[in-house]
Amino acid sequence: METLEEIKYREAAKKVKRIKGFYTHAAVYVVINIVLFVVNVQNSSEGLWHWKNFTTAFFWGIGLASHAISVFVPSIILGSDWEEKKIKQLMEQEKKNKWE
Repeated sequence: METLEEIKYREAAKKVKRIKGFYTHAAVYVVINIVLFVVNVQNSSEGLWHWKNFTTAFFWGIGLASHAISVFVPSIILGSDWEEKKIKQLMEQEKKNKWE
């Protein structure tokens, strides 16, 4: 059986992996959209502020915002110690179920 410290470590590692995934997503978003913007501006006769220069960034940005919400908002809304309390609660329930 895992100790509380091992469970906390595993949960923290999952959280770090999710945060790293978001930062990777954000970096790819920035790089790709800069490249697309430059290519569109160079090949466009409509001018710098034409809507097609921003559509990919806009719609992908919605996805990136959703990713950020899924990574960062639960801890803001539920509190930073919510996960720890929930882990302890589930472990206690499991102990009770084992002994019954």
